[in-house]
Amino acid sequence: MRQALERAAEAGQDVPIGAVVLDPDGAVIGSGVNIRERDGDPTGHAEVVALRAAAVTRGEWRLDGCTLVVTLEPCTMCAGAIVLSRVQRLVFGAYDDKAGAVGSLWDVVRDRRLNHRPEVIGGVLAEESAALLDAFFAQQRR
Repeated sequence: MRQALERAAEAGQDVPIGAVVLDPDGAVIGSGVNIRERDGDPTGHAEVVALRAAAVTRGEWRLDGCTLVVTLEPCTMCAGAIVLSRVQRLVFGAYDDKAGAVGSLWDVVRDRRLNHRPEVIGGVLAEESAALLDAFFAQQRR
């Protein structure tokens, strides 16, 4: 999670969310930050960026055995990408009461109708993750 938090701090004008993908041995094979504002890309969420990078590193879209670590509970789009990429485990920091799709508003990744359900560990360094977001949005309101 510390690496994801470091990435989040690099988000520039975007919402400070960072993500890393670890292979089964714990090596980072992909990472990302939000790039929606920078690239004008509505799919430019940190999770999607990190999953894409990991798929390139692996040379395939299936990320079996991998762990995605992200500083904020994923939204519905990212939760869907997590399921579709076959990530084994999702670890996230702060819960997102407004858009979270891993238990807060919806629970996409645990939906029994889907063919893959990753293990989920939420609330890891949640206070630090939330502090980054709070500081960012306080600055935006000035």
